[in-house]
Amino acid sequence: MPSLTSALDRLATLASASHARACVLLVLLSLAAFLPGFQTLQPLDRDEPRFAQASKQMLETRDFVDIRFQDEARHKKPVGIYWLQSATVAAGEALGVPQARTQIWLYRIPSLVGAIATVLLTYWALLAFVSARMALLGAALMAACVLLGVEARIAKTDAMLAACAVATMGALARTWLDWTRSLAFVPSSRNWLVFWGATALGLLLKGPIVPMVWGLAILVLSLRERSFRWLKPLRFGPGLLLCLVVVLPWFLAIAWKTGGSFFAESVGQDMLGKVAEGQEKHWGPPGLYLLIFFGTYWPAAAFAAMAVPFAWLRRREPQVLFLLAWIVPSWLVFEAVPTKLPHYVLPLYPAVTALLLLAVLNDGIDRFRRGSVATALLVVIVPLALTGVIVAANWSLDGTIPYLALPFLLLALFVAGTVVAAFRRSDFEGALWRGVVASLLLGLGVYGFAVESLRSFKLSPRLAEAVRSVGCSDPAVMTVGYREPSLVFLVGTDLAMGADGSAAATFLAQPGCRVALVEARHAAAFQAALPATGITPRLVTTLRGFNLNGGRRLEIAVLTRP
Repeated sequence: MPSLTSALDRLATLASASHARACVLLVLLSLAAFLPGFQTLQPLDRDEPRFAQASKQMLETRDFVDIRFQDEARHKKPVGIYWLQSATVAAGEALGVPQARTQIWLYRIPSLVGAIATVLLTYWALLAFVSARMALLGAALMAACVLLGVEARIAKTDAMLAACAVATMGALARTWLDWTRSLAFVPSSRNWLVFWGATALGLLLKGPIVPMVWGLAILVLSLRERSFRWLKPLRFGPGLLLCLVVVLPWFLAIAWKTGGSFFAESVGQDMLGKVAEGQEKHWGPPGLYLLIFFGTYWPAAAFAAMAVPFAWLRRREPQVLFLLAWIVPSWLVFEAVPTKLPHYVLPLYPAVTALLLLAVLNDGIDRFRRGSVATALLVVIVPLALTGVIVAANWSLDGTIPYLALPFLLLALFVAGTVVAAFRRSDFEGALWRGVVASLLLGLGVYGFAVESLRSFKLSPRLAEAVRSVGCSDPAVMTVGYREPSLVFLVGTDLAMGADGSAAATFLAQPGCRVALVEARHAAAFQAALPATGITPRLVTTLRGFNLNGGRRLEIAVLTRP
């Protein structure tokens, strides 16, 4: 496709002529990558609705210090993301968004902002290593990255955390490369403010993760130099003071409010629990991140794998050494921790991108190396597998075919094929840009159309709609057998969780407008308990769907008082 090649080349040349143009293009590219499905995708159990519900309760109670999910203390992460989510929802309410507090897309706005910031900060960080044109390509690859696209659409900490990590490492890179005389320009005098400002925000978002990433990198580089003097421009004294000013007020407030239990739970149970064992069924063996890398970093993962020999041969050069110090120590820590979640390694992907670009610029990718074309074919595997899974899921669960999504999925597959063709011509830059195009098409097909057609996955939204259809404005609701956080978020904070069918029968017998959601496994106990209550409930509807967390089909009856 010579026309596509020339169009992408002209676009890259035009946009990289100035930083302002590059940033405009990257923002537009990010919006094209992240907005499909942003508003229509249902709350994704279980983490997303837990974060959103806790933020919603802050607005309900006006308590912006403690973090709670219903009556349960949620002392796992610091308060930063809850403040950001509460602020966006409050702004939505002020602007007149209907039912703003149950609009999950409002809670996702901080993640969207964080993902776009990650792309822009990747561009800024890469300027320390490569030309503006290649930095533009690297940032575009981050916008196309599957994992960042997922995190941009989920209302939790990780997209914003990635932005903080990239900001600190971009500042650290300028300090290191200036020390080693590998930087063509002198870092800004405000470089230290970027480093410590991003660190402070990272501490409020997820505790020590951002300091861990730059701390391990500093340790490796300082051992290499046998000195910490190169860190002087970062002004650790004023920087640490800035962090204390930003984070200490809330930490003192939560310590006073909870009697210190926040730190016992967040550090003692959550953080150390993840180190000791795989929490919440998220255990994984060492090496898992390396295995899923080819899916989470698609479409650039195959080419990044080909850059490994280059990185090893040039490992002593200041630029490559810094990137390896950014990636390897933290990656090893994440692999060693039993709890495995794909997003843990996201803050390391911009460094992988930088290594890939350096390999491209320095002839570090060998098109003729044995197995190189087979490795490049991995670019085709993701859209091919995803298309097959989506079609099979639609047909198996809902008896439909995602007709609207198929053209985009097949076009993404075709463009992915041209990526391999460009690679075989040794047009590596063109191949990577084509990968960006393939990712945009794939995201549009998956999030814009395919996921929307999977009605069976939308149990909580359908149940919430059924509750609203009973006719009273504020019914009391109990659920039995289906306890997903998304249902709490959509139905209301006061949603009761029944132990069994008899609890639902007793609940319906009490005065007032009441609705019970009874999963089929509890139906017999519910019917057996009815005669003692003296009521005959009205069946509003019966909904069938598939619970991804339990991995099983469910049938749930929606019942109300007669």
